[in-house]
Amino acid sequence: MDFGVFLPIANNGWIASTNSPTYMPTFDLNKEILDRAERYGFKFALSMVKFRGFGGKTEHWDYALESLTLTSALVAATREIKVYASIATLTLPPPIVARMAVTIDDVSPGRFGLNIVAGWNRSEYDQMGIWPGDDFYAYRYEYAEEYVTILRDLWSTGRSDFNGRFFTMNDCRCLPLPRGKIDVVYAGASQRGHRFAAEYADYNFTIAQGFEGLREANASLAKEAKQAGRDVTAYPLYMVIIDDTDEAARAKLDHYEAGADVEAFAHSRAETSRDTGTIQVRSAARRNAAMGTSAPVISGSAATVAAALDELAAVPSSSGMMFMFDDFVDGVERFGAEVMPLMRSAGSR
Repeated sequence: MDFGVFLPIANNGWIASTNSPTYMPTFDLNKEILDRAERYGFKFALSMVKFRGFGGKTEHWDYALESLTLTSALVAATREIKVYASIATLTLPPPIVARMAVTIDDVSPGRFGLNIVAGWNRSEYDQMGIWPGDDFYAYRYEYAEEYVTILRDLWSTGRSDFNGRFFTMNDCRCLPLPRGKIDVVYAGASQRGHRFAAEYADYNFTIAQGFEGLREANASLAKEAKQAGRDVTAYPLYMVIIDDTDEAARAKLDHYEAGADVEAFAHSRAETSRDTGTIQVRSAARRNAAMGTSAPVISGSAATVAAALDELAAVPSSSGMMFMFDDFVDGVERFGAEVMPLMRSAGSR
């Protein structure tokens, strides 16, 4: 079971609360997180792509670094961990991204991967004048399929003559070839997202609530992968909040919820609601207003967190887990020093 960290490339990470830790996204912060992650044997990290935040009292995600640029610096400053950058397919042509990826791979090598963002948040693209219209929601996966096909053509042969609905390559060249394999990942929880991941990605980052929710999501991915004749496994995503006792962790979570940025959450929900193909799991309104993601929260003492994650690790078709923390530096440190030694699944990495 490989462990990864979802890097805080935007301000304050994934908690939108006036009571949670606050920090700006910087290279130094993300490098410190990766230094600690490497020390404890984390295998990978991922940075998202974000061009417009959700505002509110916390200015949630209004400050963000650029994923590919940050990743190029991080792989140069680390030794072993693999770093996935995210690319929004509407923002850059695939041949440009292919060459950027080859360049970052040359720095690593073999420690770079690419996360494909098919696009759901209209406001991010509309502000730049590149939103193609709301009918894009219906064909975004077909667009992404052509995008990845061109990437793989250029990475494998150095040229592409792809001629499709959205892209036309005319003897397009991209040399040198990558020194290592550039894995492609996709974050999606819908059936259509699973199909895209199964056919075009190497791994699927997924969000699922509880043991049964993860079992169903992984079974859907496994079914699509079998039909595609490919071996694609899941990396489920969790928010982890650790404290000395279960009661202390619960009190911390309650404190975050009490300061929930409801305005930022409302903006996020409004954008999400436009895309009927995106699965969003919501429970208590205040908690989800405090969390910038629908990922399940695993909170408690080190022993409680370890036991919960070991149970989830037993679900078939997962090959790793990716974690977010309320305070990333302290969270990675405590997870590595206190939680991992208690996990049976950590020994199988």
